[in-house]
Amino acid sequence: MKNFLLSFLIGGFLLVAGNTAQAQYKHALGVRVGNAYGITYKTFIQQDRALDFILNFKDRNDHSSFRLTGLYEVHNPINDLPGLQWFYGGGATIGSQTYKPTDHNDFVFSVDGVLGLDFKFTDAPINLSLDWKPAIEFTPNTEFDPEGFGLSVRITF
Repeated sequence: MKNFLLSFLIGGFLLVAGNTAQAQYKHALGVRVGNAYGITYKTFIQQDRALDFILNFKDRNDHSSFRLTGLYEVHNPINDLPGLQWFYGGGATIGSQTYKPTDHNDFVFSVDGVLGLDFKFTDAPINLSLDWKPAIEFTPNTEFDPEGFGLSVRITF
């Protein structure tokens, strides 16, 4: 519920701030916060197509994980809101997960989807991205993970 509320508030902020935005950037590097914390790098390979790479870490009481995600995204403008785009896409994740009580390590592989909003400020080299990244995990267990909400704050160049 907290993730949904945070998503709703940030989405509202992006819609209000949309009048002071620029439509595009080439590269962006920053941090992603959400269910896991990490580093994100996005690069546009065409005007409306981007690759987003996420290296994240999660540390909980009973487990920790390290994951690398690669996503292919299609960006679409939102009319009358310069700098604000919505995007969708998909990709995959590989990584490792450690169960702390037994010190057991597992290989992690999943297929991921992504749906979100992307905003670039006009007068600052700052990009904000709010997205939902659900995943179907194949290893170590086959299951659906719907908890992939995240906020990325990046510097553009």
